[in-house]
Amino acid sequence: MYINGTNSIYMGLAEGERVCLPLNMANRHGLISGASGTGKTVTMKVMTESFSDAGVPVFLCDIKGDVSGLVTPGEQTDGMEKRIDKFGLRDCFTYRSYPVTFWDVYGETGHPVRTTVSEMGPDLLARILGLTEAQQAALNVVFKIADDRGLILTDLKDLRAVIGYVNQHKADYASTYGNLATVTLNTIIRSLLPLESQGGDLFFGEPALDINDWIRTDSEGHGMINLLDCTKLSLNPVLYSTMLLWMMADLYEKLPEVGDPEKPRLVFFFDEAHMLFTDTPKVLVQRIEQVVRLIRSKGVGIYFVTQSPSDIPGIVLAQLSNRVQHALRAYTPAEQKAVRAAASTMRQNPAFNAEKRISELGVGEALISFLDEKGVPDIVRDASVICPQSLMAPASKEDIDICFAKDGMSKYDQAVDNQSAFEDLNYMSEIEAQKAALEAEKAKLEKEKAELEKKKQKEDAAAKKKTERRIAQIERQIINTGFSILRRGLLKIWKK
Repeated sequence: MYINGTNSIYMGLAEGERVCLPLNMANRHGLISGASGTGKTVTMKVMTESFSDAGVPVFLCDIKGDVSGLVTPGEQTDGMEKRIDKFGLRDCFTYRSYPVTFWDVYGETGHPVRTTVSEMGPDLLARILGLTEAQQAALNVVFKIADDRGLILTDLKDLRAVIGYVNQHKADYASTYGNLATVTLNTIIRSLLPLESQGGDLFFGEPALDINDWIRTDSEGHGMINLLDCTKLSLNPVLYSTMLLWMMADLYEKLPEVGDPEKPRLVFFFDEAHMLFTDTPKVLVQRIEQVVRLIRSKGVGIYFVTQSPSDIPGIVLAQLSNRVQHALRAYTPAEQKAVRAAASTMRQNPAFNAEKRISELGVGEALISFLDEKGVPDIVRDASVICPQSLMAPASKEDIDICFAKDGMSKYDQAVDNQSAFEDLNYMSEIEAQKAALEAEKAKLEKEKAELEKKKQKEDAAAKKKTERRIAQIERQIINTGFSILRRGLLKIWKK
């Protein structure tokens, strides 16, 4: 809970003392971990509400469909009243709702989330498609040719059209971009089919999400909570994790540097964070680490939510300074090792054995270790997490519909199909077809002309021969006539 004037978030109570997260250290990222059913979701909700109260916009994933209760005031119960008194919240706690904008890649339970193929880029797209190294290299060439030709890659039909175009003209591009095998390009095209069936045809398109629309406050100055419904999306772990990676990279590229602000500009909660790293190539893990390491200077805090710290690669885990560790069960050697690793990442408290305590924690209890206001890790505290002010259950459809009506994000609801590579290449194909038809007609006319000239030449030659024969005939007649006259004259002379 954010309490005015403290510039910190009250997260829990340990040995009668409040455990707080300073807002100026909240962009140093964090980890919420613990076994299923130990209270991670409640912790995430409490932090979400607190950031919103402090005027910090939040993004979070709703994997199980139980976070939507943020839009509904919590219910007063005897248990809640006891917790309010336990945590000393009687003077400041109210059952209340929070400003939430609902999002859904599939557009079923929230505003659609879209990006363009160009913005996703060939490397992340190759991961979604499961391409080999050689196929990824070919996809990079396709993107380069599209960029050089001014072809805009908005959706998957644009990409398919450009791949087909490159395949038809690969001989023309070989000297500049290298040889491209038809079988490789056809494999990439085939890999688009399952992506489309899993929602890729909805995710790639326009209007593309403007990440600044997630950095908003309501009329009372509360940070807007952007809730992404992932109940269906999480069934496709590769698309889910790649989308989260794209969002981080997009924020990093577009937001200006702000240094170390008094409070974050935006906080991300990535639930089921292990999906982000499962079967992830080393180069992408390095990219995640780079984004996590550098994005804090943009005023963005990233909090990974997962079952065990071991789900997060060490290179990334090292960047997560604020820790909330719920219970871990240690029944197997691997689980015992995970518990030891979790305990070793926090600054030890001489009052208790952290490794032993992790296995004993109850629901709603956690070992918490935050940075203090100067950035120094505090000793780990054995704490009880405070209770959320909103409903600890899914919201009703009526409450969600009210949010839809007033969140101002209806501009994303209707997909648009602007002119892009697909239309440009179709236009080019039509022009080429028309040009080919005109060339064919020209060749036909030239052939007919040649045939007419040839025919005329034959007719002229025949006429010439006919004239020559007639002339010869007349000449013979003239000669014969002259002979006849001469003979007749001689006969007359002879008779005399």
